[in-house]
Formats: sequence, structure tokens, C-alpha cells
Amino acid sequence: MSSVPTGYDEGCMLTYVRLLDASADGADWREVAQIVLHIDPIREPERAFRAWATHLARARWMTTSGIRHLAGGGPH
Repeated sequence: MSSVPTGYDEGCMLTYVRLLDASADGADWREVAQIVLHIDPIREPERAFRAWATHLARARWMTTSGIRHLAGGGPH
């Protein structure tokens, strides 16, 4: 995982917001994987869980460290 925001992160901002909102609402990861990440958790349970977990972790990172980089403040 990159220690600075990447082009991929910038392209995923809406996804990150949706993941954070779903997490705050207590949504089931399977539903979030299906709706937000478009991965069927029944057909691909390991991939769906891994994608949900890694994207959510990156979304949380973006709300703390990542946002500083985007604002021009660098790492803290």
C-alpha cells in the first residue's frame, strides 16, 4: 500500500466515501461488496471480502494521513 495518495485513490474517492458511510451505518460487508464494489460475495467470497477490507482500510487512511497529502501538507 502506498504511503501517499495515488491516482487510483483519487479515482476511488466516491467509493471510499460510500464505504465509510456504509461502515458508519453498520452495513454487512457482503452487501457493501455487492453494491459498492460490484463483486458477488456468494460467487467470490474471498475476493469480495479482501476487496472490501482493503478498500475500507485505505478509505480510513485517506481520512487521516492521505488527506494531508492532497491538501499539500505532506506526511505527519
